[in-house]
Amino acid sequence: MFEPSATPRLFGTPIGADFGATLLEGLEARLAGAPPEAWGRVTLLVNTTRMKRQLLDQFAAGPARLMPRVHLVTDLAGGLHLTGLKPAVSSLQLRLQLRQAVARLIDLQPDIAPKSAAFDLANSLAALLEEMDDEGVDPATLGDLDVGDHSAHWARSLSVISLLSGQDSDIFRTQAAFNRDALSALLSLWDAAPPQTPIIVAGSTGSRGTTRLLMEAVARLPQGAVVLPGVDRDTPQEVWRNLTASCDNPDRAPEEDHPQFRFAALAKRLGVAPDDIAPWTDTKPDTHSRNRLVSLSLRPAPVTDQWLSDGPKLVEELPDATDGLSLITARTPRHEAAAIAFAIREAVEANKTTALITPDRTLARQVTAALSRWGIVPDDSAGMPLHQSPPGRFLIETAALFGRPLDLAVALSLLKHPLTASNAGMRGPHLLNVGRFETWARRKGVPRVDAAVLQDWLGSWSATDEAKDWVGWLGSVLENLPNTGGEPLEARLERHIDLAEAIAAGPDSSGSGQLWADKPGEAAGAAVDELRMAAPFGGAVDNVQYLGIIRSVLAGGEVREAPIAHPLVSIWGTIEARTRTVDLSILAGLNEGTWPAALPHDPWMNRAMRRDAGMLLPERRVGLAAHDYQQAMGAREVIFSRSAQSADTETVPSRWLNRLTNLLSGLGEIGETCLKEMRARGDRLVAISSVLAVHSENPISALPAPRPAPAPPAEARPKGLFVTAVSTLIRDPYAVYAKNVLELRRLGPRAPQPDAAMRGTVLHAVMEQCLKDGFDFTGPSEWTAEAFMEVAAEVVATHVPWPATRRLWLGRLASSAPALVRVEAALQASGMPIIVEEIGSVQLRGVDFRVSAKPDRIDRLEAGGCAVLDYKTSTKPPSEKEVEAFDKQLLLEAAIAEAGGFKQLGAKRAARVGYISIGNPANSRDEPLEIEGVWRPDAMLQNLAALIRTYEDPSKGYTARRAPQFLIYASDYDHLSRFGEWDVTAAPETILVGQ
Repeated sequence: MFEPSATPRLFGTPIGADFGATLLEGLEARLAGAPPEAWGRVTLLVNTTRMKRQLLDQFAAGPARLMPRVHLVTDLAGGLHLTGLKPAVSSLQLRLQLRQAVARLIDLQPDIAPKSAAFDLANSLAALLEEMDDEGVDPATLGDLDVGDHSAHWARSLSVISLLSGQDSDIFRTQAAFNRDALSALLSLWDAAPPQTPIIVAGSTGSRGTTRLLMEAVARLPQGAVVLPGVDRDTPQEVWRNLTASCDNPDRAPEEDHPQFRFAALAKRLGVAPDDIAPWTDTKPDTHSRNRLVSLSLRPAPVTDQWLSDGPKLVEELPDATDGLSLITARTPRHEAAAIAFAIREAVEANKTTALITPDRTLARQVTAALSRWGIVPDDSAGMPLHQSPPGRFLIETAALFGRPLDLAVALSLLKHPLTASNAGMRGPHLLNVGRFETWARRKGVPRVDAAVLQDWLGSWSATDEAKDWVGWLGSVLENLPNTGGEPLEARLERHIDLAEAIAAGPDSSGSGQLWADKPGEAAGAAVDELRMAAPFGGAVDNVQYLGIIRSVLAGGEVREAPIAHPLVSIWGTIEARTRTVDLSILAGLNEGTWPAALPHDPWMNRAMRRDAGMLLPERRVGLAAHDYQQAMGAREVIFSRSAQSADTETVPSRWLNRLTNLLSGLGEIGETCLKEMRARGDRLVAISSVLAVHSENPISALPAPRPAPAPPAEARPKGLFVTAVSTLIRDPYAVYAKNVLELRRLGPRAPQPDAAMRGTVLHAVMEQCLKDGFDFTGPSEWTAEAFMEVAAEVVATHVPWPATRRLWLGRLASSAPALVRVEAALQASGMPIIVEEIGSVQLRGVDFRVSAKPDRIDRLEAGGCAVLDYKTSTKPPSEKEVEAFDKQLLLEAAIAEAGGFKQLGAKRAARVGYISIGNPANSRDEPLEIEGVWRPDAMLQNLAALIRTYEDPSKGYTARRAPQFLIYASDYDHLSRFGEWDVTAAPETILVGQ
């Protein structure tokens, strides 16, 4: 197949060439006229499973012939049938064993990291050991590293690495060590009997140690060759010499971030000049002028001055080089995804093959979602991350249940998960009960779910037998969630899977529902089986550690379903751009930190230690990403895409995009014009996608929405209100309309928080408990305050599930308890509480309306009359002006008491009305009952009757936000009134409702 050669054989394919097709073309040219069996004697060693699958598909497409043998460079033993090698431990077993070692290290030296970080550190340590084995780093050499100038942390980590990697046993034997041993065995066989059949390493850049040694050995075989993807023929000799000189020069940093550096390093090790890498075929790239432009833009930093000398030579070619380029600069990732989706749609209509190339999986999912509006399903090579699939999320949520109280939000999320109660016939009744329970729990402000809460729910309505069975099932699930502390990993895994299957099955049902069904379920089951096999090596874990392990295991998997994808549209990772081409490449997410990605942080070895040990430098990743970028630029049409903002900050354009735009900007008027046209083409895509995003059959008006003042018929208007709603009727009538006419009630949050409203409710409950139990406030002040705090602690413990909040609130109450006890003692000395949180009402005169009240407290006074009292937990009670205009609650309660609205009290004239400040009793004050001869309770009742008569007019509307107290006021019905589409300066518009 190959002519004899005195030098190693290095070939390369051009930038932008379809590597698989070009490789096949070169094989056909070299095997032309050879007997049919010659194809079967060829061995191809490729670097990825995707490349292997692509080559086999191309060979299978015809014509009919024998297939070459295609193997992976990472599986030499299996592919080439090498035997007698010590097996490696599985990747997961290795990480679990290392987790135990790291956990013991943390026990001995707690300042290293928290215990919960043990598995993450084990993951990074496993990757480091793999890399050491791949690069052939002898653990003994680590002890010779001089770390005297480094911090103590690096010296300590180096001792740990030396200890673990220097083990005589094979408990930490990595797959990389196994593959390197396989290479050593293979090289021994080749030394004894060099193979005479063609062996070709194709598609690898030689970025890994074992692979690089294999490529060097194959290139020297009698019929061996290495075919490199994307060799830049426009790189001048001076640049090649600069790259070669940086390979092993201790006085300068290697140019590892250059896309062609690996080829220069490989050529130097083989004694071949980089510019002498032979073409694999005579194929010429379709975009030669663009390749020259990109090659110049990527010149290493030390020779960037060549822009001044070589740049003007490209000016005449710039229009042709940039003709197929577009530059999208979107405002946010969402706008970027929309513009990309529209570009793909246009390409599909033009019958062009298109690939979105990006390392940003979130952006890829956003583009997929945007394409769904046109029914375009891309062929996504990465699939879905397993931990984001329904079974993955379900397993993570169930793992998080152990050893922690079940918050309402967590419970509802799990109960609504599509895999919960997924056995046949279970799902519908289950969701019905979940909906009923959620409505009740959110209205009650239930913060957490337990057996007692479930029983309270059953007692709140005429529960069906089905609901009782559902509660029994959920209660049994909760019983299996004790905080067991540490236990063996295998035991915790089995308990977790039993729990997950029970929840997936549903009430009174066996099996596991749909948990392990279909492709996602099968992938999750395979991940669990892998963890089950390795679990005996995991040691003891607590709740947090187990959750971290299950998250990591699931995050490492992926789900590959087989949707009916559009044949012209693909989504690739960056590595696929090395070997495949399309008509339109969309290079998305071109921001620093995304493409190229931020350099990873290694907690075990810093950059200097890595270089001294002969290991890979972090810049290698940048160089590989740059090569992927350069290859993708070889498509006929290319769209660059980036967003100016991420979720929370401004972004920085990718260094390669910056280099290209800066180069064009410096090439005179033609370069600036070309750059402007690139941006114009990208801006067009952004503009059209923005219009499509807001387009509908009923276009949205640019005018603001009206400020609503709905006017329902008189018979539909409320015939009664509580006194607490009177101020709402004055300040925000729309809220009264929504609540009492439309009968819409606000549901509480799914995750109740210990806010001011909850604190007020709890402190009112404390005072209510004391008053109903007849607590004696008249004893010695100090003892009484202590007894009062004991009662408060019991009430707070009942209502507040957060320990820290309980301590904080009780501490604040304790500071005011002595003064509060003195106030209460004075009240008990003058009267007796008769009405405590009980409802009373009275009919208004001259209007069909009843006003009701549920006062905090009404005392019958020994001197005659009654005292109407209201507890306040805010800083201070409302002012007299606020009471006169808005906050009429207390005086209206006095009026109801005087009218005999409270049966147990009878008709009693108010002798006192006042506010008791719980937080600061010094702010307590009384309201005057009479001003200038006007008895205020009667006046309040008359004013209310006049207000209600006003609202009996069918043309009178309930204005939204008529007179809010604060600008930051938030109504429960703002979404209904569409506040934000209008503001409080807009005139209300009366809207007749139901008339």
